[in-house]
Amino acid sequence: MADIVYILTNEAMPGLIKIGCTNTELASRIKQLYTTGVPLPFELFYACEVTNCDVVESKLHDAFGDHRISKGREFFRIAPERAKAALSLAEIREVKLGDEIFETTEIKAEVEAAKRRSRFRLSMLGIAPGTELQLAKDFKIICTTVDDGNKVNYLGDVTSLSDAALQAHNALGDGWPSVSGPWAWTYKGKRLDDLRREIEEESD
Repeated sequence: MADIVYILTNEAMPGLIKIGCTNTELASRIKQLYTTGVPLPFELFYACEVTNCDVVESKLHDAFGDHRISKGREFFRIAPERAKAALSLAEIREVKLGDEIFETTEIKAEVEAAKRRSRFRLSMLGIAPGTELQLAKDFKIICTTVDDGNKVNYLGDVTSLSDAALQAHNALGDGWPSVSGPWAWTYKGKRLDDLRREIEEESD
């Protein structure tokens, strides 16, 4: 089997990602991680074949060590896009999953409910309509909030934070299939995603 390094997210663990590796079938590995101690199944964000998964995984863990939740654990409090950008440097080819890993209606419903609970809203940060946000990659690129949810005006069109971010990044030549809006846009020099985490940590 090929050496694979993967990045997983979990709706029960907002703000965290898991960086791991396997030389077995990827879907089977993700299923194995859904144990009684994990309330919801993991979802694949990105995975790729590499020359030596143990080496690549170790280097990623070292690179993001200051974001590691606990020594000896593979969980990190960083945006998945950031980990993907680093991992893609070692990519031989991207690995994607075809059919749903978890087919039961009950599990799918639980995942969707968790997504609704953790969905980002501008009101979480006290950002009012009419506020300018800057793209983290290029502060000259801006959008303007139009409600307290996740709608913004970008280039004259009202759309979501994520869609506006995708348009902006693709215009810069990134060619990404998707991007997280709260990760891509900033307010007062900080990513919205980081601001949300700061507020959540203060309330814990």
